[in-house]
Amino acid sequence: MNTRIRRSAVVLAAAAVLPFALSACGDSGSDSAKSDASTKASASASDDSMTGAGATAADQPFGTACSGVPKSGAGSFDGMAKDPVATAASNNPALSTLVAAVKKAGLVDTLNNAQGITVFAPTNDAFAKIPKATLDKVLADKAQLTKILTYHVVGQQLTPKDLEKGSFDTLEKSKLTTAGSGENYMVNDSAKVVCGNVKTANANVYIIDTVLMPTS
Repeated sequence: MNTRIRRSAVVLAAAAVLPFALSACGDSGSDSAKSDASTKASASASDDSMTGAGATAADQPFGTACSGVPKSGAGSFDGMAKDPVATAASNNPALSTLVAAVKKAGLVDTLNNAQGITVFAPTNDAFAKIPKATLDKVLADKAQLTKILTYHVVGQQLTPKDLEKGSFDTLEKSKLTTAGSGENYMVNDSAKVVCGNVKTANANVYIIDTVLMPTS
């Protein structure tokens, strides 16, 4: 009889202890899972933050001539982003010669209505490198002017990464090449990007210091 009582007591004690042991294991697993989830969430948030910061930095205009762009108004980076490319360029004082040439060639609507393009935009100083007699002759020849201007336009939106080593078809139907890294890029080994990755409503713009000439 005493033996039976002792066995019953042992069984009851084991039964009483078991739920607490299982509960403790369950809590530990839950805490571990929570800790893992928290760690993953923290890592994910950190990754997202880094990605967001990187994307923002990569998305900004760059180059020595960018400091000359108006800080506000239609000619600023924010202002240009709201307008199609020909209109946006017309609000940038450094591109007035290019804009005049685009108007002479009758390309304003063509450029404004195009979607997803890249424009390599020569500055006024770039046009000033061309002897006046030659420039006047080109401006007076609509066919030749159109050929030169459309050579500055690529039918896709190019990122700085695309420019590192590229060859692209232009609207003029021949190719231009790009090379470089970071904030230093050349087009056709002759024109330097002085303010790049400028956004307009329908184009990416890279302002260059030399007028590009098609080979044909």
